[in-house]
Amino acid sequence: MLTELRVRDLAVIADVRIPLKPGLNVLTGETGAGKSMLVDALALLLGERASADLVRPGAERAVVEAVFEPHRDPDLAGAADELGIDLGEEGLVVRREISAEGRSRAWANGSPTTVSALSRLGAFLVDLHGQHEAQSLLRPAAQRDMLDAFGDALEERQQVRQAFETTAQLKDAEETLRRRCQEIRKRADYLQHVAREIADAAPQTGEEEALESESRRLSHVEELTRLAERLSELLDAEEHGVLAGLAGVAKTLGQLERIDPDTTKWNELLDAANAVLDELTRAVQEYASGIEVDPSRLAEVERRRDLLFRLAQKYGPSMADILRTGEEARQELETLETADGDLASLAARRVEAEGALTAAAAALTAKRVVAAGRLAKAVERLLPGLGLPGAKFLVDLKPLDSATASGSDQVAFLVQLNVGLEARPLAQVASGGELSRLMLALKVVLASHDAIPTLVFDEIDQGVGAEVGARVAEALGKVGQSRQVLVISHLAHIAARAGHHIKVVKRPKKGVATAEVEVLSKNERIEEIARLLGDPADPGLRRHAEELLSRQLVEA
Repeated sequence: MLTELRVRDLAVIADVRIPLKPGLNVLTGETGAGKSMLVDALALLLGERASADLVRPGAERAVVEAVFEPHRDPDLAGAADELGIDLGEEGLVVRREISAEGRSRAWANGSPTTVSALSRLGAFLVDLHGQHEAQSLLRPAAQRDMLDAFGDALEERQQVRQAFETTAQLKDAEETLRRRCQEIRKRADYLQHVAREIADAAPQTGEEEALESESRRLSHVEELTRLAERLSELLDAEEHGVLAGLAGVAKTLGQLERIDPDTTKWNELLDAANAVLDELTRAVQEYASGIEVDPSRLAEVERRRDLLFRLAQKYGPSMADILRTGEEARQELETLETADGDLASLAARRVEAEGALTAAAAALTAKRVVAAGRLAKAVERLLPGLGLPGAKFLVDLKPLDSATASGSDQVAFLVQLNVGLEARPLAQVASGGELSRLMLALKVVLASHDAIPTLVFDEIDQGVGAEVGARVAEALGKVGQSRQVLVISHLAHIAARAGHHIKVVKRPKKGVATAEVEVLSKNERIEEIARLLGDPADPGLRRHAEELLSRQLVEA
C-alpha cells in the first residue's frame, strides 16, 4: 500500500507531502489546481518518460518520492531480488529526480537503480488508470492474467509453465547433444589419435621430476663417485677422519669428568653424535658402492623425457594438462558411442513432455473458456450503472499455433460501446474516462483475485452526471474494501464516499502559481462537497453535502 507521496518542484507543485490511507482516498480541487500533476508525479515513479519541462521554473531539479508499506507478494520479492534491490522489513521507498537539463536518476531504498527497475517494481504495487499511456488494461498479458485470476486457473497455468519449461529443456538438451555429436564426428580422427597417443605413453603424475633427477645422477656418475668417496674418507679416515676425532673428544671428556662430575651428562650427547656419524658413514659408503655406470638406462631415461616433452608441447604444458586432454578426448569419443541411445532417450522424454504440455494447455483453455463467459457477463452487468449503457464486454480467445509458457490461447478484451458497432479491442475504442470505468468494473469483479494493492483512477468521472456518479462511487467503495484506491474526482458522490479526503489548492507563492494539498476535516469536507455540488455558500447544498457524507459514514 502507498502510504505517502512526496513531490517537490514539479510543474506547479513546490513542495507537497500527501499522506494516504487504506480504502478509498479522493483528491478534489478547482480545475487547474494541479490534481492531475500528482498523478503525473506517481506515473514518473512507474517509469513514465520525463523531460526538463516538468521542472518548476527556477528549480534545479524535480523530486518525486513514494513510500510503500511492506508488501508480501512473492512476485514482487522475486523481481526485487533479480534487480538487486533489498525490500527490507520497513517497506519500500522509491525516488526519482529530473534535473533542469532533463537528466533522470532513480533510487530504491536509498540505492541507485534504473527507471526501468522502478517500472518493473511499480507494476506489482500500483495500477494507474487514466490519461497515461501505460495502462495495464490495454496489455494482452495483463488481460490474460486477469482472466486466469478470475477463473481460478493459476494452478493450471503453473502446470502449463512447468510442462513448457520441461519440454524446452529437453528440446535444448536434444539439440545440444545433436550439435555436439556433429562437432565430435568432424574431430573423431583427431580425438582418436590424441586418446591413443596419450594412452600409449601412459604418463604418470610426478614422472617428469623423477626422470629429471635420475637423469642427473646417471649423467654425473664419475663426479658423484668422487664426491661420495671423499665424504667417506672425511668421516672415516684413521688419523684425520671425523670419527677418529671423536675418539680424542671422548678421551678429553673423560679427563674433564674426573675433575667435574657435572660434565658426565655430556657423554650422552657424544654418544648421540657417534651414532649419527656412524649412520651417515654407512649411508655414504652404501651410496658410493651403489653408483654404477649404466649408459643404456641413461639413454632410456632420455628417450622417455623426450616423449613426455613432445606430449607437453602438444597437450601441455603440465602433466595435469596432458592427462586432462586425454580424458576429455576419451569422454568425447564415448559420447559419440552412446549418442544414438541418448538421443533416442531424450526424444522419448521430449515427446512425453510435449504430451503433458498439450494436456495441461487444454485443461487451462477449458478453464479459460468458462471464465471468459462468466467474466464478460459479470462486467457487462456493471457497465450501465457506470455510465456505459448498451455497452457489451467480450473476452475473445483465439488458439495459438503452439503452446507457450502461458498456454495455447491469445486473450483479448473487446468492447462494443454502442449498438450496431463492431466489438473491437479496448485501445481502439475507449477514451480515458471510459477505459477507467471499464477497469473499475473489472476491479469490482476481480476484487478478491487481483494482487496489486493500490489503484489510481484519473478521469473516471469524465462525462458522468450525479446519478451515474453515485453508482461509480458505490463501485469505488466496493473496491476500496479490499484495495487502496486513489481517485481524482470532480463528483460530490465520489468525494463523499471516500474515507480520506485531500484537497488540492493553487495559490500564488513568490509570484508563481503553486499547488498545495490539505487533508480535510469533516467540516472542511462538507464545504468542499458543497462546492462540488455547485456552491459552498448555499445552505441547501451544504445540507445535501452533509447528508452525502453522513450516509457514507453510516455505510462505512
